[in-house]
Amino acid sequence: MSEKDRKLVEAITPRDEDFAQWYTDIVKKADLIDYSSVRGCMIIRPYGYAIWELIQKHLDKRFKETGHENVYMPLFIPESLLQKEKDHVEGFAPEVAWVTHGGDEELTERLCVRPTSETLFCEHYANIIHSYRDLPKLYNQWCSVVRWEKTTRPFLRTLEFLWQEGHTAHATEEESMDETIKMLNVYAEFCENILAIPVVKGRKTDKEKFAGAKATFTIESLMHDGKALQTGTSHNFGDGFARAFNIRYTDKNNELKYVHQTSWGMTTRLIGALIMVHGDDDGLVLPPEVAPVQVMVIPVQQHKEGVLEKAREVKSRIEKLARVGLDDSDKMPGWKFSEYEMKGVPLRLEIGPKDIQNNQCVIVRRDTREKIFVSLDNLEDSIQKILKAMQRDLLANATLERDRKTYTAYSMDEFAEICAKTPGFIKAMWCGERSCEDAIKEKTGATARCIPFEQDRVSDSCVCCGKPAEHLVIWGKAY
Repeated sequence: MSEKDRKLVEAITPRDEDFAQWYTDIVKKADLIDYSSVRGCMIIRPYGYAIWELIQKHLDKRFKETGHENVYMPLFIPESLLQKEKDHVEGFAPEVAWVTHGGDEELTERLCVRPTSETLFCEHYANIIHSYRDLPKLYNQWCSVVRWEKTTRPFLRTLEFLWQEGHTAHATEEESMDETIKMLNVYAEFCENILAIPVVKGRKTDKEKFAGAKATFTIESLMHDGKALQTGTSHNFGDGFARAFNIRYTDKNNELKYVHQTSWGMTTRLIGALIMVHGDDDGLVLPPEVAPVQVMVIPVQQHKEGVLEKAREVKSRIEKLARVGLDDSDKMPGWKFSEYEMKGVPLRLEIGPKDIQNNQCVIVRRDTREKIFVSLDNLEDSIQKILKAMQRDLLANATLERDRKTYTAYSMDEFAEICAKTPGFIKAMWCGERSCEDAIKEKTGATARCIPFEQDRVSDSCVCCGKPAEHLVIWGKAY
């Protein structure tokens, strides 16, 4: 093995020793990204982008099944347009990147590089919505946005990132709320059934809600290190943006009404979540639904007669039902095993002279390392069953891990101790006062992740002030 090959299969930093370095090692060594010459920006390499394409495919299918259409809005937003909704512009002002020159000429009006596209959609909706017959408008956009973050980490927080942003307009408040919750449920189902990541659904506090929104709803996930990750959000704008942008329609009684709007989004942050929920000390562990290669065929002793031919035959059979690769390079089998473990390929299929003689192959699951001897007569059926079992088991194990790291605090002392010693989700009651929410963050570093839909009244008193409690809140330190 060459020195270059040896370096490629070196052990990564153990995740329980240095979680941040473990994460960085994986995104680099699994060929997901490379660093750009621009601080805080990343080059998404083919393998990383293939994961994003599969995420797009699954989400886009769900959006279209619920009646949404894809559109594309401009990259630039005039400053005067961004200023139309006061709360919105104030919320994004610290993160906005501005274009001040075109060539050598100074622009008469600064252009914002979109941090989000609410204002652009509002301007467009004001132009095209006139009657109740024009509603609802159910649009989605796949694009990149720019937010000038001070601290960055690949996939989790970058200056530019890829995402989808849904923007819809409705005749009534009830319709916009139905849409907001419906899309949150789409996100939750996608995370659990496709990414194998369990989520908690709930409403954000007023402090944590989206700038300009009437209400923000979220799905929250827990990473291996006990930190929370906001995995997707859905916002109900009410008619606030419509009033700012004068988006009105004539109803069936010929009366002018303001529309009610929503927006909702998911980003390439999901790839970071996949790493931190399922990965281990040997690299990625990808759920089969979003693995660019679901089965990697590796011929053993491929120099021997008939081995390569049989490996190619097996690949041909599998590719009718799964995304399959064949590594017939001259690298040693052990090197290949380590490489595809690092990349998180769900199943490794080994086949050599003895296997051919016994009319079998060996399938190794990436998550459990279990070796399964499979008859070639039942190959297709066995592959499908093992892939389904792995997808199901990853969700079950992640759910157990999340539940194991979910705690209940009845006092601030308990709360602070959990944050310091055993980070995770913390269930605790809250009086609803902003002052208590601020005090909890100041004392412990934890924020209100959400007011979960499923309320479990663990006590009658606010964990911070002791006054009568209004809500159970899920708290945690977050990315």
